[in-house]
Amino acid sequence: MREGVGRLVAGVNAAGAALTLAFWGFAALRLPPPWRVAAGARLEAATTFAFGIADLVWAVPLLVLSARGLWRRTALGWTLAQAVNILWLYSLSVIVLRDLLAGTLSPGTLLFLPFALFAAWAAVALWRERAAYWRGSA
Repeated sequence: MREGVGRLVAGVNAAGAALTLAFWGFAALRLPPPWRVAAGARLEAATTFAFGIADLVWAVPLLVLSARGLWRRTALGWTLAQAVNILWLYSLSVIVLRDLLAGTLSPGTLLFLPFALFAAWAAVALWRERAAYWRGSA
């Protein structure tokens, strides 16, 4: 197995977790919660708030656990990394489509789109090396 692929994905996932935490920490300091926003802007604020909560509940723990598991070359790490790849692709699809339909480009899109593009590559690269992670697991 080319050990470098798993280690590269582990590093990118760890960086993604740190950047996600920093992004939502900054957003929490700068953005008002939805219940303090005028009724006309409440849906947009609530959507942003909900994405932040979901990222903290799902994405960050999965990113951290996948990075640790890939570094140790475990089957669980490989599985979680593939789940993370799906999360990046799905969530950025929603965000990019939202931005396109609204005729805007949000800071989150610019910041996280490279992770989605990397995830498309990583899903294939990890799939090609799956045997190295699943050896002895059957």
